[in-house]
Amino acid sequence: MVRRIVVKFGGALITKKDEQCVARVEVIRNLCSAIHSLTNDGVQVIVVHGAGSFGHLKAKRWRLNEGYVAGYNVQGDACSSQFEAVEQVRNDMLNLNAIVVGELEKFGIKVHSHPPHQWARNLGPEFNGTLSRFSSTDPSIVHVSFGDVVDVDGDRRFGILSGDDVVARLSTELPHVESLIFAMGGVDGLLRVPPHEATENDLIEQWSPTVDYVGIHHTEIDVTGGIGLKLNRGYMVAQTGIGVHLVNGEYPSRMLAIVRKEPWRGTSIIP
Repeated sequence: MVRRIVVKFGGALITKKDEQCVARVEVIRNLCSAIHSLTNDGVQVIVVHGAGSFGHLKAKRWRLNEGYVAGYNVQGDACSSQFEAVEQVRNDMLNLNAIVVGELEKFGIKVHSHPPHQWARNLGPEFNGTLSRFSSTDPSIVHVSFGDVVDVDGDRRFGILSGDDVVARLSTELPHVESLIFAMGGVDGLLRVPPHEATENDLIEQWSPTVDYVGIHHTEIDVTGGIGLKLNRGYMVAQTGIGVHLVNGEYPSRMLAIVRKEPWRGTSIIP
């Protein structure tokens, strides 16, 4: 029987959010070690990673999430136009992707990388793009994709396709997916209070839309939907019967525990 999971590495987990294009390589390496363990268990893994400081800072500065803004310019920036910023963000994302792929390959894993600007267009969970490139279920192969700047039809011309939209489609449209795991940075899951006030008792172990939570959304840099988008897409996936879980990615063993059906700490989204 084929076993397959989708894992989302949060951008705030794998990059230093306040320093442009700085990866947290040790964190990435530890995550990849866990992925290696899962492949050894015979589980086929698809990894989608966020952008963090490799995408959000420049995209926010150039309003790329809004699409084409006629005449818009940023004084004193290295880019001269939104279109140049689009290309730079795409290149930055390829650089971050290369780091993730490189760390996976150090464990002897064969990686197939799928940059969305090469195969997807338009936005949201109904974005256009065939998922046939992810069809291999061989556990020795790890597919990797990420949030990206993609072409958009009409006057908008381009926009930000969130990795959360990518995982939603992968989880619900590919066969044999049993779990979607969001590996987040700095928190054990959803909390009832702000993270800096939280104790062990403030973790929400099971969440549905009727349960109140406190999430930090860094609107000053984020160009997607933050935790709200993650929960929305996760709930969509959970309604299909797939397990959806949020864990602290700084403890990758918790991902292993979910797949191995061992005790773990985090939040499950309940349909």
